[in-house]
Amino acid sequence: MGMKGRLTLSAVVGVVVIGVVSANANTHGGGDGSGSGPGSGSGSSAKGSSASAEHSTATKKDPDPTEAAAEKKATFDGDGDFRVGTDIKPGTYRTSGNADGRCYWERAKDASGDTDSLLANDHVSGASYVTVKAGDKIFKSSGCKDWEAVDAKAQGSPATKMAGDGGMFKVGTDIAPGTYRSTGNTDDLCYWERAKDAEHGPDSILANDNVTGTAVVTINTKDAYFKTTGCKDWTKTA
Repeated sequence: MGMKGRLTLSAVVGVVVIGVVSANANTHGGGDGSGSGPGSGSGSSAKGSSASAEHSTATKKDPDPTEAAAEKKATFDGDGDFRVGTDIKPGTYRTSGNADGRCYWERAKDASGDTDSLLANDHVSGASYVTVKAGDKIFKSSGCKDWEAVDAKAQGSPATKMAGDGGMFKVGTDIAPGTYRSTGNTDDLCYWERAKDAEHGPDSILANDNVTGTAVVTINTKDAYFKTTGCKDWTKTA
């Protein structure tokens, strides 16, 4: 957090918020016809080729630039400032494979760079999901792996174990609901969070804790995401 000098709104180590607020070339062969020698009917072949070209030109549909743009916006780079609605579409995005909290992202209501413009931000180890809303103006990403749009209808094979520093897991897709246990945590470095969405605002948090020793948490079927950083690995016990 200190590396950016910015305020992190999503998870503050040592502060516990508990409440109900809230993917694991041209085939006509013109060259062959012209090499067949005089009297071989090359003129007829050329004429036919010309007619074919005319037909092809008349029926060919130019690429739709909006479709191409939409395709590109489904994935975007892990470094840069992106204008919401112009560079990227509103929606939920995921980045994974990030190490040591070097990935930093930020949702902002304008491009001033002021602290007051911050809507939400976080430093990421492992994976993160972020929902970029239509009212956001800028999405900033630094040191992250590429972001990919998340299909809301996508289904997975939910795991019953997860890395303690794995970041965010989508409940029902990445991990199965249930009670999980993490042991051997030291110095309050283990932080977990149950969330109702990926907006990362204060109201997104259903419950969270900083843990020393053994941590036990029940992830409900109605929870949307579970976040874990600095913890030992989690195993489902019930």
